[in-house]
Amino acid sequence: MAGSEEEPRYSRQLYVLGGGARRLPESAVLVSGLRGTGAQVATALVLAGTGRVVLHDCGAVCTADRAHQFLLGESDLGQNRAKASQRALAELNPCVVVKAHTEGLSEAFLASFQVVVLTESPLEEQLRIGEFCHARGICFIVADTKGLAGQVFCDFGECFVVDDPAEGDPVSAAVEHISQGNPGVVTYMGTENSHGHLFRDGDLVTFSGVQGMTELNGHEPVPVRVLDAFRLEISDTSSFSPYRCGGQVSQVQQPQECSHKSLCQALEEPKIQVASPEDLPRSCSLHAAFQALHAFRREQGRLPRPRAPADAERVLALARSLGAQQGPLDEDMVRAFASVSAGDLCPVAAVVGALAAQEVLKAITRKFLPLDQWLYFDALECLALPGAAQLTETDCAPRGSRYDGQIAVFGANFQEKLGHQKYLVVGAGAIGCELLKNFAMMGLAAGPDGELIVTDMDTVALSNLHRQLLYRSADISEPKSVVAAAAVQRMNPDVRVTAHQNQVGPATEILYKDNFFRHLDGVASALDTIEARAYLERRCLCCHTPLLDSGTEGTRGNVLAMVPSLTKPLGPASTARDGTFPLCTLRHFPRTIQHTLQWAREEFEGLFQLPAEQVNKFMEDPAFLEQQLPGKVLEQVWDSLRERPQDWRDCVRWARRRWQSCYHDAIAQLLHIYPPEHETSPGVPFWAGDRSCPHPLTFNPDNDTHLDYVLVAAQLFAQVHRVPPCMDRAAIQAVLRDVVLPPFAPQEGLQIPLTEEPTEAQVLTDHRQLTEVTQDLLQWRQELVGDEDTHAPLMEPIHFEKDNNVHIDFITAASNLRAENYGISPASWLTSKRIAGRIVPAIITTTAAVAGLACLEVYKLVWGCQDLSCYRNSNISLAACLLLRVQPPPAPTYRYGGREWSCWDRLEMRAVGADGQAMTVQEVLDWLQRTYGWTVTMLLCGDIVLYDSKADAETRARQQAQRLSKSLEDARMPQQQDLELLYICEGEDAEPEDTRPPLLCSLP
Repeated sequence: MAGSEEEPRYSRQLYVLGGGARRLPESAVLVSGLRGTGAQVATALVLAGTGRVVLHDCGAVCTADRAHQFLLGESDLGQNRAKASQRALAELNPCVVVKAHTEGLSEAFLASFQVVVLTESPLEEQLRIGEFCHARGICFIVADTKGLAGQVFCDFGECFVVDDPAEGDPVSAAVEHISQGNPGVVTYMGTENSHGHLFRDGDLVTFSGVQGMTELNGHEPVPVRVLDAFRLEISDTSSFSPYRCGGQVSQVQQPQECSHKSLCQALEEPKIQVASPEDLPRSCSLHAAFQALHAFRREQGRLPRPRAPADAERVLALARSLGAQQGPLDEDMVRAFASVSAGDLCPVAAVVGALAAQEVLKAITRKFLPLDQWLYFDALECLALPGAAQLTETDCAPRGSRYDGQIAVFGANFQEKLGHQKYLVVGAGAIGCELLKNFAMMGLAAGPDGELIVTDMDTVALSNLHRQLLYRSADISEPKSVVAAAAVQRMNPDVRVTAHQNQVGPATEILYKDNFFRHLDGVASALDTIEARAYLERRCLCCHTPLLDSGTEGTRGNVLAMVPSLTKPLGPASTARDGTFPLCTLRHFPRTIQHTLQWAREEFEGLFQLPAEQVNKFMEDPAFLEQQLPGKVLEQVWDSLRERPQDWRDCVRWARRRWQSCYHDAIAQLLHIYPPEHETSPGVPFWAGDRSCPHPLTFNPDNDTHLDYVLVAAQLFAQVHRVPPCMDRAAIQAVLRDVVLPPFAPQEGLQIPLTEEPTEAQVLTDHRQLTEVTQDLLQWRQELVGDEDTHAPLMEPIHFEKDNNVHIDFITAASNLRAENYGISPASWLTSKRIAGRIVPAIITTTAAVAGLACLEVYKLVWGCQDLSCYRNSNISLAACLLLRVQPPPAPTYRYGGREWSCWDRLEMRAVGADGQAMTVQEVLDWLQRTYGWTVTMLLCGDIVLYDSKADAETRARQQAQRLSKSLEDARMPQQQDLELLYICEGEDAEPEDTRPPLLCSLP
């Protein structure tokens, strides 16, 4: 079957890079420079499965390398950087050949590579190697970081062809109408999750399943011009037959050619990619600043000393001499850049290294358009932080510490602050691993009173290994948090890290109470569900705990900073699509492959899970059926027992009957009720718009898809009934040739719903039939289990697992057959697995970049920055080489009780009475009256009414005398030390709770 050909290790990466990812083993990549940026590039390539990675570095490991080169340990000090890194990378992925090269880079040596990456390289070497690579057609990349800034340069030659330039699958839509004209106009329907235009001017499209204007079916791709969100102009259709109904219009991906200048030319005439035009002047100034830094190094033989004004001014003077052809120079930015350019920061190396590694993957796979040609990144806003701006040369001088590269930027006192931090990392998956790696390098929680907690319920799986660098093959099935914590301690033994195996959610609030969150300096979220992220955001908002929320999908990622009192809370994320669609669409009128895949998911559950569960319940207790309506469940149990197979041949015959029922008889019945020529009203065809007219399939045992379905359906059916299966295709074909099925006979009077109105459950009303079915069931149960009170389950329910290849084989075959019924283009095995399994595509480059961006915000939180303009929310798209960083929105305010409040404001009271016990409700009401002058008419704790002024006098008296703790006890709520109460005051209506500050009560 198709599934057996895929590498589980790289499954989520293949969803991003596509089939081209299988070419990775054929490539050879040179990474020169194995400090922070080079280590990030090399690690990403090894995890991704690049066939051969050669590491080049002539330098020896020094103490300062330990703050950004996460591959090295204490025992590597004094050894060659490339050789020491080679040992660590070789064990990271045994599928990749990793070699070390410690001599010069000769042309003969360079000629054997498809891609050459230079990091930490002098400009003269960049120019020499860049010219050689350009002349030989070798893809050439420069990645460099200096302090808080970085640059990436790409030269893929004068004629580089990108096979698959766009991100995501080609779009398609259902056709509603096509006009006869020159040009013809196509009207189409948007998909359930489409927003705005699906197509763009110049896109090439093809048509399939069109009825009437059949000349378009199979026609070569035609260009389109977009008229609006639902109409396209195409070529001349005036001579074609009139359009009748149906059809799909699908985008065709076309290769695209790129042309790059050599580094020498690109320095003088730079093409700089920016997220918005406003960013171009800043990037141009950085372009000049990096060249000036190279000139300073040639002149002085060193980088500028940290925070040395004279050195910074000299860099600025050199930049001015280059600035004429680059545009206006931002002199303050150049000074800031130069003043910290001797620094090395792990987060900056993570971002720039990830960007460069993605460009390598583009060169290898020819997937996505490469960078054209320069990209600059900086986080110099960190230097505006209170405390950072006043640092002196003495504050930032080297100490002989592993953190000297970080001290050069932020000073020695800040390094101590980092050590005192208490942080929680929720999730030890792809992003979590990168966060923990960066935290270890930064020295976060490495002081005597620091604490780093990582919690994750999951265990390490094979498919994690291509993007989660803390895990190895030997760690499979081990708890992620435990393995990750041990890896952090190996990277930096001083970090005080603790592993938990808990979910952070309502069920664990007994462990993670409000005080737990209040004592944290920050929380880093590396979760992959909307619900879990929303819960964590609510807890941090309530406890005034800073939160950094990170997420990725394929080559896209984002980081959101939530800073108490400053920023707007993250708020409810957009609801994730759960892959469900209207029932009548799935059952009778699918128009996309997503519809047929969801139908196949429900078919799987309805055939191999639910019936088995119902039969087992009946076998365990016959009274189970008495609790059900005498309808579908009763019939399902009866059918399941009636169809029990004796051997695998019976399973094959069952699968063949199921094929006939789904792909021939059901479609023939639908067309019997609504023939192709059926009209909803005179002149208005029924099969039009979002309804594609289907056609029945004829079974052919020599058709691979037909046979695949029968084989895997029979295998699953055999598993459910505990029958040994047979996987011999020839033997199954022989059984199939002997199967004779009765001809199709349509059912008269059968109704098919055309709307989503719920239908009542079918009930067996024929008393005689109901009696016969019940008697059959009781007799079969007696024969199968006798009078024993205990027995093993008769059947084995199968729950769908996205990582089970047999399950995906069934989904793929079932979906593609149904797609053929309706003229929908089939999906590959990988695409079917991604959609049906609701898998979020993931890749190491994106997770590394996102984690680096999040850690830059950690620096600001550690400084205790209260200036909103210093913080950044980030969005990246590595496929499009875009990085957008913007100031977070400020905390919203509102008016209540005659004054302005922030969404972060709380009313806090210690709800302890004079007797040391919890306050009574009346004492709380008195406190609000005394402190704020508010007369409360209603007081609530969640849904529990503690006080209601409209209640009768006796009830009010009882409520007022009740202690808060007793109120919770009576309501059977868990005992809590901190309560959040909602109140409504005199003269106001019951408004939403976010229009008033909540009242937090601390109980004794």
